[in-house]
Amino acid sequence: MRFVIIGGGRVGLRTARVLREEGHDVTLVEADADKADRARTDDFEVVEGDGSSEAVLEAADLPTADAVGALTGDLNVNFAACMVGKHHGARTVLRIDEDYREDIYRKFASDVDEVVYPERLGAIGAKNALLGGNVRAIADVAQNLQVVELTITDESPMNGYSISELSLPANSRVLAFGKEDAPMGIPLPDDSLAAGDRLAVLADFDVLEDVRRILVGDASRATADAMRGGT
Repeated sequence: MRFVIIGGGRVGLRTARVLREEGHDVTLVEADADKADRARTDDFEVVEGDGSSEAVLEAADLPTADAVGALTGDLNVNFAACMVGKHHGARTVLRIDEDYREDIYRKFASDVDEVVYPERLGAIGAKNALLGGNVRAIADVAQNLQVVELTITDESPMNGYSISELSLPANSRVLAFGKEDAPMGIPLPDDSLAAGDRLAVLADFDVLEDVRRILVGDASRATADAMRGGT
């Protein structure tokens, strides 16, 4: 596939390298001469200029691109580049900084194919390393919602129970289930939970800790029984 990446900074250049390593064709657009030279040193094709300019994007042969990634630190440049990409029929990915308000995020999300928060994604990776292997953040769906993968442990209050017996907080949902070393799929009521099994859960940030205690540990069997209605 062919990609045009707007921005040769930290996020854009790293993304371009990953795409190239997977065999894709990548062209970078960068307004800063030093960043453009650095990308050329890395053997990338670079068009030097304003990524919000349609003429510059056409010089990068954007009309033949499968997708455009607007990954600069300037939201206005990113949005303009995505609008040009959308006009030419390309998939559009807009970088937005984490500190933007949710209403702005939602506004832009309706106009582009994908909105990404690089800083938040990096924070997810760091958090996964800190949490260890039993809890792994997969994605932030919104400012207050996250998808996490949790691994049942021997100490889990729900070890030995079934999906139908599982009672999570109101602001959480089980999305997928997988036995140890098996692919994840749609959870079935009779699926039993054992150490090593994995659950993908969508949860509000406010209840993530409760979900972790229920599925991973740090709660007694009596607590689990109470959550099941005391049976």
